[in-house]
Parts: sequence; structure tokens; C-alpha cells
Amino acid sequence: MERTRVAVRCVDCSFETEYDGLPAARTALDDHESATGHEVTWEIESLAEGVSRAGDDAGVCGRPECANEDSPLVNPEPADR
Repeated sequence: MERTRVAVRCVDCSFETEYDGLPAARTALDDHESATGHEVTWEIESLAEGVSRAGDDAGVCGRPECANEDSPLVNPEPADR
């Protein structure tokens, strides 16, 4: 399984680093912004295949025409009661 890789970069100084997960990257981003007041960006370079597919199926770009209507993530079957 491919790991999530996230690059964190400051637009105001030379701070730049990579992480193997979103939580650590988010913490670094928040810590640097809080300590310096700088603007920090992040880029998700890779995600596990299942995560990428889930995002694609759900139409994460926000446009309804992007969603995969056949995906159980978009239209899950109701649970039998």
C-alpha cells in the first residue's frame, strides 16, 4: 500500500519538510503559522489507492458531474432492518 506523502512549505521563509501522514503535516503547518505568522501551504503528493478512489467516487472537486453515480460511496445501499 502506498503511503500518504505530504509536503509542507512556507511562502515567507525557507521552512520546507515532508511527512508520511496528514496529522503530522497539519501539526507542523499549524505550529509554524502560530510561531511565525507566516503563510504555510501543503501539497498532498500521494495517497493510498483506496483513498484516491474514494475521493474520485465522491466527487471531491465539488461539482456534481464529477461524482461516480455507481459508487457505493455516493449512493450506499440502505441497511436492512
